[in-house]
Amino acid sequence: MGFEQMGTDMGAELAWDDTIEKENEFILLPEGEYAFRVASFERSRYPGSDKIGPCNQAKIVLEVESPEGVASIRHNLFLHSKCEGLLCAFFRGIGQKKHGEKLKMDWNKVMGSIGRAKIGIRIYDGKKFNEVKQFIYPDEETTQPTTFKPGSF
Repeated sequence: MGFEQMGTDMGAELAWDDTIEKENEFILLPEGEYAFRVASFERSRYPGSDKIGPCNQAKIVLEVESPEGVASIRHNLFLHSKCEGLLCAFFRGIGQKKHGEKLKMDWNKVMGSIGRAKIGIRIYDGKKFNEVKQFIYPDEETTQPTTFKPGSF
C-alpha cells in the first residue's frame, strides 16, 4: 500500500474496563531512503539551549511503510533563524517549497503530506532509533555518481 492510498484509521474508543492485548511494536528501519507520510504535527515551544534561543517548535511524526509494519519517526523543527535551512529542507521535501523561492510556511498543509527522506540510525542512552538525515527534494532529479574512465567520452 502506497502513501497515496493510505487511509486515516481513527481506531475505536476503549472503555475503562475493556480487555487489551495488542502491544506497541517498535520498528527500527535499516538506514536508507524511504517514502514517508506526515502522520502528526504538534505546535510546541522550545525553552532554548546553548545553541538556540527560545522559539516555536514543530513536533512531527513521519510514518514509513516497511515489511514489518509502519514505522514512526519523530522529527523536531525549530522555528529559529539558525534553523531556517532545515525548515526549507522539510518544506522542499514535502513539495511545498521550490528551490530559490520564498515560502510562507503553511502548517495547515503539513498533515498528510508525503515525501522521501534518507533515514539513519542514532544511538541515545544505549537505545537505537531512527532519525531523518536528509529530506529528498521532489523537484530535483537524483543523479548517480559517474566514474571517470580514461580514454572514454
